[in-house]
Amino acid sequence: MGAHGRAARSCPAGRKAKELISSARESLARMVGGRPEDIIFTSGGTEANNMVIHAARRHFHESQARPGDSRGTPHVVTSSVEHDSICLPLEQLVKESLVEATFVPVSPRSGQAEVDDVLAAIRPTTCLVSIMLANNETGVIMPVPELSQRIHALNQRRRAEGLPRILVHTDAAQMIGKGRVDVQELGVDYLTIVGHKFYGPRIGALYVHGPGTTTPLHPMLFGGGQERSFRPGTENTPMIAGLGQAAELVSKNWEAYEAHMRDVRDYLEARLEVSRPACRIWGLEPEWICSHFTGSKRLCNTSNFSILGPGLQGRRVLSCCKMLLASVGAACHSEKGDRPSSILLSCGIPYDVAQNALRLSVGRDTTRADVDLVVQDLVQAVAQLDRDQASQTP
Repeated sequence: MGAHGRAARSCPAGRKAKELISSARESLARMVGGRPEDIIFTSGGTEANNMVIHAARRHFHESQARPGDSRGTPHVVTSSVEHDSICLPLEQLVKESLVEATFVPVSPRSGQAEVDDVLAAIRPTTCLVSIMLANNETGVIMPVPELSQRIHALNQRRRAEGLPRILVHTDAAQMIGKGRVDVQELGVDYLTIVGHKFYGPRIGALYVHGPGTTTPLHPMLFGGGQERSFRPGTENTPMIAGLGQAAELVSKNWEAYEAHMRDVRDYLEARLEVSRPACRIWGLEPEWICSHFTGSKRLCNTSNFSILGPGLQGRRVLSCCKMLLASVGAACHSEKGDRPSSILLSCGIPYDVAQNALRLSVGRDTTRADVDLVVQDLVQAVAQLDRDQASQTP
């Protein structure tokens, strides 16, 4: 007998597991403004994103007007700054000639995937548009509600022309717990939820507006029929229950979380500005704030700035810090050495600025006192590197 009851069993432990899963599903639905039946639990964001691509591609082929009718190869539009769990599956499918994909560059002015640019990339064979809700490195929030509204209007015209429906997906991994996320306002068909991004367990979920009915959803796995057969496999009940609890905290407290993190983040950037003469902080001039994009809305917890100077590559600065825990880009790209973040480069950030970039994030428990210590640590690290560089100069 297992350590945990299985939801499929009718014994008391099984019934308890089913109750926990049902409660968690309700909590996640409440957090994003959907219905419990719209929530499918997954192993994480990577699986959820892959499910969306798989579902859209299959729906394209299944919605042919007549048997044997062929509209060609399904086409997907996304941005140049998406997570690898969107980009890499698409690149692989392109290699196999199963999908065509357009990676729309973000605007170097705003850091956003501009709505008009995304719409301009749409073809008669387009079946999916996937644009993240907020970028994990720059913090820039994308115009997903406007994009969804425009695509909804476009779909009405396409239906009359016999063209396939364009499904809309957003990866909301970075936004949940740091700002308002409401699927009704966003107008999306799919939304990716990632637990550890809002202090939950390392699993995830996929919101689907009417899975299998209003919105197509097809399993990538086949097995015991769990999650209405959309995602079979014995449920990870403890992790799902934890995800539900984390979602409850977000539903009740997200405004307070956002206000606190924004206050501390703004204080961090003010302290960096004051310390700039000491450690040559670059990126806080009027036209270059920490995020490098002055006119764009961004996440409340994220700063991305550069310290220009010889030997001040972001990774070297971090290696000299005694307290600061930060990254030079996405955590999943930590093996790339001193190479600049591809995300920053695709945003139009100059090579040397991207190479010297640091991404700092504050959390629910970060205080102004923490910021003071970290900025002092950063200044001392840069001073040490400056001394090292000076000693090596002939």
